[in-house]
Amino acid sequence: MLPHRTANAEPVPRGRLAMICALFRLALAALALGAFAAPAAAEWYEASTEHFVIYADDKAADIRTFSENLERYHSAMVFVTGRKAETPSPSNRVVIYVVGGEKAMRSLSGDRKIGGFYIPRAGGSRAFVQDIRNQQNGYPDFSTIILLHEYAHHFLLSSSRFAKPRWFDEGAAEFFASASFERDGSVWVGRPADHRAGDLAFADPVHVRELLDPALYEEKKVKGYDTFYAKSWLLYHYLTFNEARQGQLSTYLASLYKGMEQKAAGEAAFGDLDKLERELKAYARASRMTAIKLTPDKLSIGTITLRPLSAGEAAMMPLQIRSQRGVGAEEAAVLLAEARAVAAKFPEDPGVLTALAEAEYDAGNDAEAIAAADAALARDPARANAYVQKGYALFRQASEADGDKRGAAYSAALKPFVALNKLENDHPLPLIYFYRAQVERGAEPNENARAALERAAVLAPFDHGLQINAGMMLLGEGKITFARSILAPVAANPQGGWAAARAKQMIAAMADAPEGTPLLLGNLPEPVEVPEVELPGPE
Repeated sequence: MLPHRTANAEPVPRGRLAMICALFRLALAALALGAFAAPAAAEWYEASTEHFVIYADDKAADIRTFSENLERYHSAMVFVTGRKAETPSPSNRVVIYVVGGEKAMRSLSGDRKIGGFYIPRAGGSRAFVQDIRNQQNGYPDFSTIILLHEYAHHFLLSSSRFAKPRWFDEGAAEFFASASFERDGSVWVGRPADHRAGDLAFADPVHVRELLDPALYEEKKVKGYDTFYAKSWLLYHYLTFNEARQGQLSTYLASLYKGMEQKAAGEAAFGDLDKLERELKAYARASRMTAIKLTPDKLSIGTITLRPLSAGEAAMMPLQIRSQRGVGAEEAAVLLAEARAVAAKFPEDPGVLTALAEAEYDAGNDAEAIAAADAALARDPARANAYVQKGYALFRQASEADGDKRGAAYSAALKPFVALNKLENDHPLPLIYFYRAQVERGAEPNENARAALERAAVLAPFDHGLQINAGMMLLGEGKITFARSILAPVAANPQGGWAAARAKQMIAAMADAPEGTPLLLGNLPEPVEVPEVELPGPE
């Protein structure tokens, strides 16, 4: 997570806080006016890169630039942190849907304050952003900044199992999300997070001591909006670039890794916290800050493929976006009627048929979902989501099978996932369902099934439900150290909800368990769910 190289570290201009806040208000006004602007004529495209798939109704050149910038951003994080996550299986890449303006995002998210959001799932991580605004030689729009912030979390979690404190996680994500992209292909990393200027100016203050002491922060936390994100960025940035404090962040993390409590680790590494607070206040007023400029020779974007969607796929895309967001029973029924209408117009399009299979499954129609998936695969055997939807439907049918038919039903349900595994050996869903097929039919998972779930947990560390299931299995095998390593980041995640609460229970239960001793936790009480914390936008 720490920048291990500072190639081309340079000071960059930063206006006084009052000036930034004034510009910040003007930017908000401009964005508000921009929300009513009519979009330029375009068409739906799919952009495919090594780490992302982007669907956007926009100009091809803008989509390509957006895709290139995202790959440059990933490459910049690899360079700066010195860490490299495994190259994802094609279906385990982050899929980004460009949904439209503020009104479209508000309709999709159900919240007028959300500018974009990300849903982490094994084999199905999805991000939803507003219209593409490629601002080279400057900052992206706030919806894209949210995407960069969440992808930073995705990358850092995928490249390290170490459970970091919340302030460090958010500070690092804000540090990277402040990236800007130059016309010559360079990327600036660590530029001032001017999108947080309004926080520092107007939100309730958070002392550095509260960042380093979670209990104190919870005690003093206000009901309104505070400077937690902005202050976390400021502390991370300062400790990264301030010469007098070089090495302190590494010392702090090393102490945490050895088990030292957060408050004590902070005091040991940083010394007088009131002095550090004064330094941070002065740092926030600085007219210039250091950042890292990475030139194109230090970055890689790989191959980018741009494909215009067929007329049927384009017609189905708004429905696919809603389905991928997640639907309840009532919305699923409405969505299915619309999907069937599109499919009737494009009955030979495998993309349309795959989306129809998903809509049928969401609406509870397993036989129809299987038929649509089979029709899609007959026309294009490489449609990964068709295998997934068919497998989902067959598994749901198998769960209702009686007696002797149950085993055969699960064997049949596994076949689409076996076929998908042959297409993508590292797709996490076939690995997960290979394990589930044995458990759900009442069999003791064999060694291959347990190894499959372990591998899936490694491939998708961002899927917290998967980490809980894998942790439970590992504890039952007596693999205490491995279980702790995958559960600790889940427990530390303040946005983890039920999964974070469950992970904390499991870690507490294994506190004194010796390695190699099977630990069965079947009687754990239901945890109290921790409310999820949304990434707040500027007020």
